[in-house]
Amino acid sequence: MPWRPMTALDLNQVQSLADAIHVSHPEDPEVLAERQHLYPEGCFMLVEDERAIGYALTHPWRFAEPPPLNRLLGAVPSPATTYYIHDVALLPIARGKGYAAQLTDRLVAHSREAGFDNLSLVAVNKSQVFWEKAGFRVVAVPDLGPKLASYGPDAALMVRDAASL
Repeated sequence: MPWRPMTALDLNQVQSLADAIHVSHPEDPEVLAERQHLYPEGCFMLVEDERAIGYALTHPWRFAEPPPLNRLLGAVPSPATTYYIHDVALLPIARGKGYAAQLTDRLVAHSREAGFDNLSLVAVNKSQVFWEKAGFRVVAVPDLGPKLASYGPDAALMVRDAASL
């Protein structure tokens, strides 16, 4: 599998990928580095032919309270109530090859092993259809609308039971 654990040495490549892929959702280098530092077992690089073509940042969090974009977390909460998928980013050349589905399977397995009942994320950039195929469903949470709007006009909070599928 071309996904491998991310290390601190990968962060310059992660920043370059993030800047190229998430033009509408920029994040500072400190934010990306903190995610990798706080929960390295949830951070991955996608490498094909020795070239970084994607990355993923995930960590435990509080369900229905997605962290604001481009903000430091400070710490992983205890107790955490969800395994949160902060970002799965692939260059166009990596899309359509099954890499995101491979990673999703790995994240679901990790969430189960870590004892989480669910995984959650905020779908952006028309990714909701992909996440629905991966077993996620949109969940409505009262008063979350303004925070979701900061992620973009099509943002949707999604959840998946860790035991499903």
